[in-house]
Amino acid sequence: MSAESTAGSYGLPTKPAFKLPQIITAASAGTVIDWYDFYIFGTLTPIISPFFFPNAAGDPILSLLVGLLTFWVGFAVRPFGAIVFGRIGDLIGRKYTFLITLLIMGGATTVIGLIPTYASIGMAAPLILVALRILQGLALGGEYGGAAIYVAEHAPDGHRGYHTSWIQTTATLGLFVSLAVILAVRLSMTPEQFADPGPTGGWRIPFLLSFVLVLGSLYIRLRLRESPLYTALKESGKTSTQPLKESLGTKRNWKLIALALFGAVAGQGVVWYTGQFYALTFLTAILKVPTNEAYVIVSIALLLGTPFFVIFGSLSDRIGRKKIMMAGLALAVVLYVPIYWLMTKSVTMPPAGSPPTATATDVNAVALVLLIFVQLLFATMAYGPIAAFLVELFPARIRYTSLSLPYHLGNGVIGGLVPFIATATVAATGNLIAGVFYPILIAAITLVIGLKFLPETTHTRIWDEVQDAENPGDGRTPMPA
Repeated sequence: MSAESTAGSYGLPTKPAFKLPQIITAASAGTVIDWYDFYIFGTLTPIISPFFFPNAAGDPILSLLVGLLTFWVGFAVRPFGAIVFGRIGDLIGRKYTFLITLLIMGGATTVIGLIPTYASIGMAAPLILVALRILQGLALGGEYGGAAIYVAEHAPDGHRGYHTSWIQTTATLGLFVSLAVILAVRLSMTPEQFADPGPTGGWRIPFLLSFVLVLGSLYIRLRLRESPLYTALKESGKTSTQPLKESLGTKRNWKLIALALFGAVAGQGVVWYTGQFYALTFLTAILKVPTNEAYVIVSIALLLGTPFFVIFGSLSDRIGRKKIMMAGLALAVVLYVPIYWLMTKSVTMPPAGSPPTATATDVNAVALVLLIFVQLLFATMAYGPIAAFLVELFPARIRYTSLSLPYHLGNGVIGGLVPFIATATVAATGNLIAGVFYPILIAAITLVIGLKFLPETTHTRIWDEVQDAENPGDGRTPMPA
């Protein structure tokens, strides 16, 4: 069933300009670029931190932590971006909002590639860098919700998990693209050329490439129309005139936001960032795996794991969102410690007292790919169905605002802290496995709350909101099982 036939069954004149696969591709392409923009900073943090935070340059771990904290600033402001752009998305539409976020993200990323370092302009360098990370975080706070909702509101009831799961692949694909671009640039020049802090340093190229990628995505997105469901709501006068008040001013909606945050997204966030970002940091900063080799290991695991976002998203249409998400969290809680123990056994680290730049002497790459791939399976289970779940949990008239806030609090603030807290914990304790205790704790709390209180939303008919004139914000009804 197509979006057109679904809309038609409700008497809505909402024929889309493109077929659903084209709509998903257009929305996903821009979101991949936004995630790429957001993550190249984190991927390059170990290299560029000394350029902007020289006081930490004498201590590699301290320099890394300062850089990771700057990286996290982008996560910390994502909820504010969710509120700002969520309100715009509920007031004027999904399409125009994620056009704005794409431009802001691309512009901020390009400028990062142009900033002079601390040696050239002093304290202005880190201040500008933090300001640009804030802009990136604000933009991403509005981007994901807009893209996920846009696809979900085109998708027919009963197939929403499958269609939105393609949006769920974008974060991992964005990370993969960032690793691939950085690796390609590194291999095209000497290490000294890549790590040159001057204006011709190779590390700047991935940032500057964003300008070209954004222009291409902007062209594609400009050709899209507004989502059919939002268009129908607007034509019938059922859109919200005060989305912030309706989203954040009612006890009932706050309960839904809290339930989404603590019963689903917080655990999903730590599982996603542990299996991908912390795994990479663990390899390079803690196990001393050579950077290029670590990039290849993680990239292969990402390629192997990405299809499972779609597999589990589609499966959630048949057996339910909750079962799959909770299973992913449970597996992470039980298996993280043995997985990271096995990762330490797959690498021969430099002897104690070696220079900070010393690298691992023997790396079992196959074992590491498999161990990271298993972590990615947990992430795909927790993350694959969650866009459909959040769309179905909140009413359409305030969906953009309501969905984006818990997502970016859980995924951005709580999940985004994983690399920093985990690395700091290992540095403070000397225990190589201690870094996973934070994600295990958050995932366990989310699992308990989710199992007890989280509703199953799979059979929700979001199109019924258009028909319900009596209570337009609550018109969703369960589909027949």
